[in-house]
Amino acid sequence: MIEITDLLPTRALRFGAVVASGVSPEARPDGYDEALAALLAERQGELPDPLDRRRIAVRESLRHGVYRPAGRAKPCPEYLLRTAQDDAFPRINAVVDASNFVCLGAMLPISLFDLDLAATDRMVLRYGRTGEAYVFNASGQTIDLEDLVVGAAAHDGDALADSLPLVNPVKDALAAKTTDVSTRVCALVYAPAVSDGALEAAVRDLKTWLARCGPAGGPPPTVAGGIVPAGGTLRLSR
Repeated sequence: MIEITDLLPTRALRFGAVVASGVSPEARPDGYDEALAALLAERQGELPDPLDRRRIAVRESLRHGVYRPAGRAKPCPEYLLRTAQDDAFPRINAVVDASNFVCLGAMLPISLFDLDLAATDRMVLRYGRTGEAYVFNASGQTIDLEDLVVGAAAHDGDALADSLPLVNPVKDALAAKTTDVSTRVCALVYAPAVSDGALEAAVRDLKTWLARCGPAGGPPPTVAGGIVPAGGTLRLSR
């Protein structure tokens, strides 16, 4: 069981989560290549008005304290949109590709991390504190987390307030990113408080695609997902 608790003092954001066990990063999910090609073709032009309004709403929902969602600090769907328009959409592994596909389709930020590397059964959603930062790539670059919403790991014996940041809507920590041997993953979806059903749809789509990321000839992954109650806790089997 993994618990995801919303500790944010504001209600600007809603969160969804999907947990998948038995995935294979080397999988080739049925229908993915065709679905991706169709989505990339759609993203070559301007975003439809509803999606552009959602993009702006995501930015506004992340604006908090000193954090400003612009430039290198803008939400990850905008980075993926630019790569799609530049014919440089990344292909990493099956589970990351599934997450990126849903992220680009919904224009909602999604974090994905390895549950074994996170080494926790408890995740906390809170704002980053002054001085908090983490390394997000192999080059050692860091991101300042002050006032940025983060998903943080609370380890055994630690209070929720002492949780360690691992993910956010911009860049996830290198320490818990999926690898070629990841088999248990968790995805977090961030959405504006008013998201016209987009959050629920993104969670459903993530469950669908991650369920197709099983090893060749092996059993399908076990997948569970849901919406984190505002100010409450979502519990998912893992």
